[in-house]
Amino acid sequence: MSSYWFAGRTAILATMHRKEAAIAPLLTSAFALEIVVPDGFDSDQFGTFTRDIKRPADQLATARLKAMHALEHLGAALGTELAIASEGSFGPHPLMPYVPLNRELVLLVDRRHGLEIAGHAATPDTNYSHQQVDSLEAALKFAQSAGFPSHGLVVMPAAEGSDPTEIHKGITQEDQFREIVTATLKRHGRAHLETDMRAMMNPTRMKAIALATQDLIRKLQQTCPQCHAPGFDVGDRQPGLPCALCHAPTSLTLAALYRCAQCGFTETVRYPDGQDFADPAHCAYCNP
Repeated sequence: MSSYWFAGRTAILATMHRKEAAIAPLLTSAFALEIVVPDGFDSDQFGTFTRDIKRPADQLATARLKAMHALEHLGAALGTELAIASEGSFGPHPLMPYVPLNRELVLLVDRRHGLEIAGHAATPDTNYSHQQVDSLEAALKFAQSAGFPSHGLVVMPAAEGSDPTEIHKGITQEDQFREIVTATLKRHGRAHLETDMRAMMNPTRMKAIALATQDLIRKLQQTCPQCHAPGFDVGDRQPGLPCALCHAPTSLTLAALYRCAQCGFTETVRYPDGQDFADPAHCAYCNP
């Protein structure tokens, strides 16, 4: 049982943006973990959405840096070798033009057992957007479309190169928004507006972080048949699920290769998605 690996342990959650609201209740319920959020932890040193501090690496590597930094500076004091970190990214959806996609990753690092397991979520349910405006009226219209004031906004003179002192984050009051936009327009003739994608300013993003946490829990609960380590999950997928009409191979998954990161044991599972045949709509022969 995976609870054997985690029950009763303390985990440091490396965040300053109140992600514990989405992560802690789920992990505590699943594994009886004690989640500790360190005072004064500065996750902004690993990059900001407003680009005034660049992210040092890709999403996974950056989450790992956060977790290891927390362990190195606080692990001994708290008597733990377990840390959790989260990292999000936003960009265009690969299949739907003009639709933004939110990718979330929640990483667990366990130095006691040499484990590193990440949960993932990808969803188009996001208010991620930005716009340059030259009037207060246009700014208010953008704010309404972005879910303001329940979702925070950012105002700065330009998308790139703005003086950090003129980057205003966490705006959730209309009077404050009007005042900052008016001052920015007066000073620069334009204002760049963005949705504030920090977790505590974005309830929609919090839901995506919770989804990634649930995926992490699913992986932690899947144990290796050989060594019983958690995280026994799909490492690769083999296409070729036969078409239901002509039986030609399609691009859909025929088999999944499960792999244990601890002992290297692998297992091939056919029809992992519960389908013996593919809909002909996915067949290059029946639906060229």
